[in-house]
Amino acid sequence: MEETVVAVGVVAEATAWWFVSSRGAEVWRVVTPVLVALGVAAFVFGPPVWSPEVNPVVAAAVGIGAGVAFYGATRAFVAVTRSWHAFRRHSAELYALRGELSLAAALVLSVGVTVTAEEVFWRGFAQPELARTFEPSVGAVIAWAAFVAANAPSRNLAFLASAVVGGLVWSALGWWSGGALAPLGCHVVWTGLMLSFPVVSREAISG
Repeated sequence: MEETVVAVGVVAEATAWWFVSSRGAEVWRVVTPVLVALGVAAFVFGPPVWSPEVNPVVAAAVGIGAGVAFYGATRAFVAVTRSWHAFRRHSAELYALRGELSLAAALVLSVGVTVTAEEVFWRGFAQPELARTFEPSVGAVIAWAAFVAANAPSRNLAFLASAVVGGLVWSALGWWSGGALAPLGCHVVWTGLMLSFPVVSREAISG
């Protein structure tokens, strides 16, 4: 049953991103509700796992530190690849998905709702279930691949890069701690910094 829920989650998130990339749907009206539903499913079929292998305080601290480091690495990557115009354009398009929302509202919806629900489902439910079915490292790899597949229909280079690299980081933290707390701390901090201090210029975002 749990593996079926994971498979449904992949299809649901992928479909939501397809509507955003192919039909111009608003991410807050499509992707966010789907991820909230997946987060609820994690509690219904779980409950989600938080940090069984590592002290929760340590897991949270490592996750937060990893989020800051990941943001720094993201800024460095964008700076090094500034001549890659397609990537910069896609980064600007990703920021444009914020629409008319204020920064405060975007932070609440993304960090407080979307990111939290996503981590609860993927690293709190899907990865632990796959780890029980196979073994922890294999489960982490499968969960990472499924996460990337779920985000691939976004058809955005910058978002796909975050799904591949970020998904690898969050899955590794989930493998290390056994649950969602460390990856949640990382994902929340990284997303908050990415929104508050954009990695592309205002000119790129507006133009």
